Amino acid sequence: MASTRSIDGIRKVLVANRGEIALRVFRTCARLDIRTVAVHTDADIDAPHAHAADEAVRVDSYLDIDAVVAAAVSVGADAIHPGYGFLSERSAFARAVDAAGLLLVGPSADVMDAMGRKDHARAVARRAGVPIVPSYDAAADPASFAYPVLVKAAAGGGGKGMRTVCSAGEYADALAAATREARSAFGDDAMLVEKYVESGRHIEVQVLGDVHGSVVHLFERDCSTQRRHQKVLEEAPAPTITADLRDRITAAAADLARQAGYTNAGTVEFLLDNTTGDFYFLEMNTRLQVEHPVTESVVRVAGETLDLVEQQLRVAAGEPLSFAQTDVTLHGHAIEARVYAEDSFGGFLPQAGTTSLVRWASGVRVDHALGSNQTVGTAYDPMLGKVIAWGPDREAARLALVDALDDTAILGLTTNAGFLRALVASEEFRDATIDTAWLDDHEVPAPEADVPRVMAAWVSAMLAAQDTGHPFQADGFRVGAAPAPTLVELDRDVVVDRAAGTVDGVPVRERYAEHHTLELDLDGGRVRAVVNVQPGLVEVAYHGQRFVLTGPDRLADPVAAADGTITAPMPGTVLEVRVAERDVVTEGQVLGMMEAMKMELSLKAPFAGTVTAVEVDTGQQVALGATLFVVSTGPTDEGGDD
Repeated sequence: MASTRSIDGIRKVLVANRGEIALRVFRTCARLDIRTVAVHTDADIDAPHAHAADEAVRVDSYLDIDAVVAAAVSVGADAIHPGYGFLSERSAFARAVDAAGLLLVGPSADVMDAMGRKDHARAVARRAGVPIVPSYDAAADPASFAYPVLVKAAAGGGGKGMRTVCSAGEYADALAAATREARSAFGDDAMLVEKYVESGRHIEVQVLGDVHGSVVHLFERDCSTQRRHQKVLEEAPAPTITADLRDRITAAAADLARQAGYTNAGTVEFLLDNTTGDFYFLEMNTRLQVEHPVTESVVRVAGETLDLVEQQLRVAAGEPLSFAQTDVTLHGHAIEARVYAEDSFGGFLPQAGTTSLVRWASGVRVDHALGSNQTVGTAYDPMLGKVIAWGPDREAARLALVDALDDTAILGLTTNAGFLRALVASEEFRDATIDTAWLDDHEVPAPEADVPRVMAAWVSAMLAAQDTGHPFQADGFRVGAAPAPTLVELDRDVVVDRAAGTVDGVPVRERYAEHHTLELDLDGGRVRAVVNVQPGLVEVAYHGQRFVLTGPDRLADPVAAADGTITAPMPGTVLEVRVAERDVVTEGQVLGMMEAMKMELSLKAPFAGTVTAVEVDTGQQVALGATLFVVSTGPTDEGGDD
């Protein structure tokens, strides 16, 4: 169904987004001979999407409705594609686009009003006969609730404004935190309180509707592997449901879309209770989903692949769907891994910095907007890209994704690629036993540094024996070198004898050493990694994980130093300062709060004492490692008399 047939009425599209989704839309438009327009902020002037379109327009903010619409009008665009996030589910934006005489590649403003808020969507689901999660009035006496419950933003999404509450005593604080987060993220602090299913699977159904009343589903996805309600892995089709349940849940999604008068691409999300087998409507996302590539990978329409962005454009132009439900079939299995700028083995703290070397896997689909020597900040979502693997069955897709994550190397800053690799390789994911709460209750073992340590030592020994260019520098090329015994100081001493072919006495045979790639036979097994040598350090990407081997990682959790200095464990914004100088505090007392990239963090006193310094104000932007508070156990200087 992917074609090059032109679309009447759409010759130029402005994409009101950034990053990989902007590039994704540009690709489809190029195939359809549609000109593209990017918008970018000052911070994104050098971002890949700003240079990938036919034209680019600067805006102050991706959330500035008037500026985005004015940009589209100024360049003569016919339509605006909002991608996901930002303005994609704002009915005010949809109305502004319509008022300007442009086409929105998405549903109508009225449908967004009906389905974009979870409370309104529940009412539509009820009318469509679709089961909904039992709920409570947020203002009711919390002692009357059956715990656990989930507090969540009515206008929310992406895991923001959500808290799990296990007792009445926790309710007030959780409600306040979720309300604050919802107000900040969505400009709307209306809250829902629902039954929390302790063992459930997150099943969602992709739907398409045209303006002529036709609605089809494109089967389901399983997004159960998530942390704090933020998806980590997604796959299609769902691995644990029966054919009967598939029929019922996809039919319910289509019924809901018809009841809503839904047009364009959308996703109906359900919670499947593992204990009872019942499923409940959660919400409808009135936009394209981050995980749409897994659906594109497995769905066939009359035997051909489907491009969801193309279908969105055709529906927006008023075309009827060119196929019926009976034309839609499944072919194989696909799994997507979301690569984030975060330290998954260090408290999932967001990361920022400049990449030194980036290599994405080949042989699989990778949607990304990240390359070498590119700065990653904290102003936007931390997702850097998506790695999508297909196979004739689930196990083949899983193994293909493991291999792809092995070949993913992002150096210069820490990402979750190694965490994803370990998770996809785990028995629990292999056996599809991971439910929506699993990652919040279990730890994924961090990879050992033994192999990366050997590789860094081997490369260091190679460089010590030569004084010219080498295969692990920026313009890396291979230069032969005479072997020499070398002592390399890493996080512990490692003895390399290249003449004998040993590292700490373990046999090593070099198989390949070019273009930052090192392949060794190590103690009888083949290992491969990407290595980059920077002044004073060696970076190794092994099984997706970044290792910095020059000694202790100075970026590891600097929240509270032994001397009572509390530093920023991530770059971000100070949300709240709760103490002042000379305040007496107890061990563990919250001194303030900070936030970056969807995460709030409490900054706590490391021990009982007196606050001797407060170096930040509410609303202040702080860098990684910046001093925030200092707590002392000794007496303080009270100063002179007032």
